[in-house]
Amino acid sequence: MDKLNLSEAEWRARLSPEQYHVLREAGTERAFTGPYNGNKADGVYYCAGCGAELFDAEEKYDSGSGWPSFTAPVDIDAVEEIRDASHGMVRTEVRCATCEGHLGHVFPDGPGVNGLRYCMNSASLDFKPRDEEA
Repeated sequence: MDKLNLSEAEWRARLSPEQYHVLREAGTERAFTGPYNGNKADGVYYCAGCGAELFDAEEKYDSGSGWPSFTAPVDIDAVEEIRDASHGMVRTEVRCATCEGHLGHVFPDGPGVNGLRYCMNSASLDFKPRDEEA
């Protein structure tokens, strides 16, 4: 998989300020504020930074956390998981494997077969309804 490497100026030109903060500075949007938290439409979620396919709506569920949550990515190679010891806790950060943009975190408290909850920021995602996929 080819990596997308852009300069900081190119990222700033490509992304909104909120997307830049989340994707490039590992920021977090406030809970219950992102447009995809309550989205129940059928489709696919893509990286807002590079357009890589990340999550299918069939894996999305309401975790009650305030962020879009999924039981698994479309392909395990679509994301990278990195140990995150920031903010006085240890968690697993999830990044886009193509552009290395911060997406959110994965926790071992999900309902799926693998027991994982991929808790993502809406600002890091783009959504396309299934009938509009290219």
